[in-house]
Amino acid sequence: MTQSPTTPKIPVSPEKKSGSKGWIILAILLLIIIAAILIWYVPMKNKYVGLLDEKELQQIELQNELNELMLLHDSIKAEYGTLSDSLLLKDSVILANAKEIQELLNYKWEYRKVNKKLNMLREITQGYVHQIDSLYIVNNELKEENEKIRQQYSREQDKSRELIREKETLVDKVKEATVLRAYNVTAIGVRLTGSGRERETDKAKKIERVKICFTLGENKLTEPGIKTVYVRILRPDNVVVTQKVGEDYSFTFQDQQLEYTSKKEVDYQNKDLYTCLFWTKKNMEEAAMIGVYNISVYTDGYLIGETSFELR
Repeated sequence: MTQSPTTPKIPVSPEKKSGSKGWIILAILLLIIIAAILIWYVPMKNKYVGLLDEKELQQIELQNELNELMLLHDSIKAEYGTLSDSLLLKDSVILANAKEIQELLNYKWEYRKVNKKLNMLREITQGYVHQIDSLYIVNNELKEENEKIRQQYSREQDKSRELIREKETLVDKVKEATVLRAYNVTAIGVRLTGSGRERETDKAKKIERVKICFTLGENKLTEPGIKTVYVRILRPDNVVVTQKVGEDYSFTFQDQQLEYTSKKEVDYQNKDLYTCLFWTKKNMEEAAMIGVYNISVYTDGYLIGETSFELR
């Protein structure tokens, strides 16, 4: 049996053997360092990412809170209208703080600082709400009070007007009570006989004068003294029969100037006083107008009696 020749072994030098071991140790150390770095980095990365997520969430929450506060503030201003104008100073403070917080959220993100300012803004806004609510209550109370005062004033005005009306009515009644009255007013046509005696006539061709008689009634409320009595005779054509035309032959009645036919002064002493007035034709040859003549008697600016007669 033939034996194969054995390959001769090459001897390794001690220096080469020690160099290989060094590289192995260095590689192991590098692996250990890399593993340590990975063990440290991964949790730190996760923690950093978590911090970023938490910070972003905080920023969103604070932004939402700021938005809610400003939305509440704007809605209150809109609800109370012009009443909020009385709190313009506090309103400007709220807007200035909101602007500063918004800038911090946009550019200089600091949770504690923003949160602190938000808390302060919240307190200011709550004070604003409380103050404007108080103003609203006071304003309503003032409105109710003003309405009560207005109603009371209106009632007092009504009472005052009623008293004035009653006073005027009483004054009118007193005036009315002082007015003289002419009773039993009569008017007749008269012709004169040859002896100068009067004869009653209703013939338009024969009448020479008109005789008007009446009694001034007793009135204790009328001031006694000389009274001027005016008589107006209206012809059938409603023309006043006058002696002459002009202011000297007119008198005042209800702020108007009226022409009179005849007048007479009498001494009235608060007792019945019978008196007569006459009108005489100017042209005895001319016949009077046929028809109904209306007679009115006046004194002291009042119409005190009326009558009529007819000529045929």
